[in-house]
Amino acid sequence: MVSLQKFLANEYICQTNLNIYDTPSGEGLVTQAATGRHLQVVSILEDRAMEVRLCEDDYPGWLLAKDLSSLKLADSKYNAIAPARSQSFAFSIAEIKSQLPKVIDFTIQAMQQANYYLWGGTVAPNYDCSGLMQAAFKSVGVWLPRDAYQQEAFTQKISFEELLPGDLVFFGSTEKATHVGLYLGEACYIHSSGQKQGRNGIGIDKLSEQGDEVSKSYYQQLRGFGRVMSSYGAH
Repeated sequence: MVSLQKFLANEYICQTNLNIYDTPSGEGLVTQAATGRHLQVVSILEDRAMEVRLCEDDYPGWLLAKDLSSLKLADSKYNAIAPARSQSFAFSIAEIKSQLPKVIDFTIQAMQQANYYLWGGTVAPNYDCSGLMQAAFKSVGVWLPRDAYQQEAFTQKISFEELLPGDLVFFGSTEKATHVGLYLGEACYIHSSGQKQGRNGIGIDKLSEQGDEVSKSYYQQLRGFGRVMSSYGAH
């Protein structure tokens, strides 16, 4: 078996879409690395799997040894400095705002494809809730953190009265956001919903107790709203 030790501490570019797992045995998809994403190898486990960190959003996980042939050594390292700590931010607030129609269109187009809710999914056609949000904003060059609770912390908190198309809508418990959608206007939002909530895939629901069963279920879990004001890192 080819030793994986030579990969340790190096940064690579994914040459194809790759699955990143919760365990070194390949159990529990936690996220996906789309073609072109940067990752760094953190540790090696018995030449079976590599512990990696996705450079764009610092997301950790395990890449199986069988996928190492899909990695290419990066010529230059990814700058994953959060904008709050960076002096060279690539996007102004106005520039992000100007891209929001394209972000919304991305989600609408994704809904038109046959799809299902995939826990850990960030690559078309199957997404989880935060994976859809990350992919939609990434399509215009704006990087969000990976999970719903991270996205909530990353955005500027706003009220219902301030909501505009392109803002994020968060759901969950009083302790933590566990679900996220994209506001479309007129009290509607688009999101990828799991089957146990009454749908299996991307759909549009209402912020109202008067909607269908899916809308009602999520509305009861509504936590708040956030506005994307910055991007996490830049090449």
